[in-house]
Amino acid sequence: MPRGMSSASISIRPPAASTSPPWKSRHCPCAPTDSSHRQPSPDKRGAGGMSERLWDIPPTWEWSRIGELGNVVSGGTPPTKVSKYWEGDIIWFAPSDLTGYKRKFIERGAKTLTKVGLAKSSAKLMPAGSVMFSSRAPVGYTAINTKPSATNQGFKSIVPHDGLFNEYLYYYLQAAKQIAEQRATGTTFKELSGSAFGALPVPLAPTCEQRRIVEKIEALFAEIDKGVESLQAAKSTLDLYRKSLLKSAFEGRLTADWRSRNPDKLEDPETLFARIRKEREASYQTALADWEQSVTKWKENGEKGKKPAKPKKMKHETMQPLLSLFNVPLPSSWLAAKVVTVLDIVSGATPKGINSCNGKGIPFFKISDMNAKGNEIELSQASLNLSANEAQALGLVVCPAGTIVFPKRGGAILTNKKRRLCQPSCFDLNTMGLVNQTKTVLQKFAYYWMLGVDLSAIYDGSNVPQINNKNVEPLCFPICSPDEQAQIVRILDARFEALEVLQTEINATFARAEALRQSILKRAFSGKLVPQDPNDEPATVLLERIKAERTVTSRKPATRKHKAAHR
Repeated sequence: MPRGMSSASISIRPPAASTSPPWKSRHCPCAPTDSSHRQPSPDKRGAGGMSERLWDIPPTWEWSRIGELGNVVSGGTPPTKVSKYWEGDIIWFAPSDLTGYKRKFIERGAKTLTKVGLAKSSAKLMPAGSVMFSSRAPVGYTAINTKPSATNQGFKSIVPHDGLFNEYLYYYLQAAKQIAEQRATGTTFKELSGSAFGALPVPLAPTCEQRRIVEKIEALFAEIDKGVESLQAAKSTLDLYRKSLLKSAFEGRLTADWRSRNPDKLEDPETLFARIRKEREASYQTALADWEQSVTKWKENGEKGKKPAKPKKMKHETMQPLLSLFNVPLPSSWLAAKVVTVLDIVSGATPKGINSCNGKGIPFFKISDMNAKGNEIELSQASLNLSANEAQALGLVVCPAGTIVFPKRGGAILTNKKRRLCQPSCFDLNTMGLVNQTKTVLQKFAYYWMLGVDLSAIYDGSNVPQINNKNVEPLCFPICSPDEQAQIVRILDARFEALEVLQTEINATFARAEALRQSILKRAFSGKLVPQDPNDEPATVLLERIKAERTVTSRKPATRKHKAAHR
């Protein structure tokens, strides 16, 4: 366990609430010079009865709707194959630009439009300060643009009216994500329509209180962010310690004292290597005999279906030079061997017709199954299962339990995931496997060795990352006596178990931090985060002013130029 680290040292605590009058803070342009205005009476709130009231709010607040507080703007995308529509001066956002984006303000997206491209789409140019809200794939990404920009159809945005602080709306939309998701519709993916977005209820605070609320939210969030930074540092420390532990184990340093106390349990490495080769050869001969019986049975059945695949002869060598993973000489009782001379390397396959199989008994794992709950270490839950006959008919290789599976192509390589099969299984073309056919090499020892291999350091550097046999075959696999392997596994099991406890506590604290943020937002938009100032102009007055301004704007005749600009 890393020195000085314990689960008790990882915590996130809600900061103490401020006792100073919050209305004396910054940004209060609407504060009246006297208290001549009156509080609205409870029976006057919710004029017209049109706005939903989802929870109780202070008397100076008012329930409203998104569409009453600003202009709702949808987006669009011009034809992607017309080059003259793209790479212009108009900033354009897609929901993918907000994937993983945590900041409040955003300056630009990955793509831009030309003026012609904007005119050839349903996208609209919004002023800086507009609040963007992703309405599909997924619902709920929120950001404020810092420059005039447009979006694709995956957004519903709002250009706030005067008196509505855009940052207040930004935080409210974050708090209301679940409400928006519940109102989204669709089968393939959920989408929030423009009308549904415009109808989202909003608890509207007086303008000055909006600013005080935002100021308080950000002060509290800043305290949480400090705790999260400590958690991130602790998580990074665990990752570094895990890597250091594996490196020490497979350089022989972790069991140096054990070797000095147990010289009688060490074996000559060349003898070990010869035994491994003999065991692999025996395993191959057994597989060959089984194949011959399967072919005989296949012929007796009239050669129906695909002929059983002949097992591949094990590979004893590769022309690739040894690729050492260690920077120090191995112990004298160890041998550095190429992994291809110790383990079988198997590539997965996705034959045509695989998705129509509905048998049972043999799991077929796709690369995405590595992310499924319960598959974090061992692959046990497959999205597809086959019968033995289906696997044979498709020519699939069934790998034994204990096979180490890892990504073969695509971005999944960079996740560096490795899993073990918990039962005989097949896997798709995006994965590879290492199969141990010997008793001299312990399964768990081989698995821990593979955990120490950085996949991002061995893949082919093409546009699409890919790992081929030639990238794996020369990797240095350290061979030591089975007794020493067992000792290494015992030490790593104990250390990794302790690390897992810390990792679980860190993850739980991350979850508590997010729950605390949601609690702060909940208090903020129910009027309980900051006190109300009796001198604030009530939200009803603000709504009446917005309504009057909208009425005046709607009565103005549109000019030809205005129409052309919004076609």
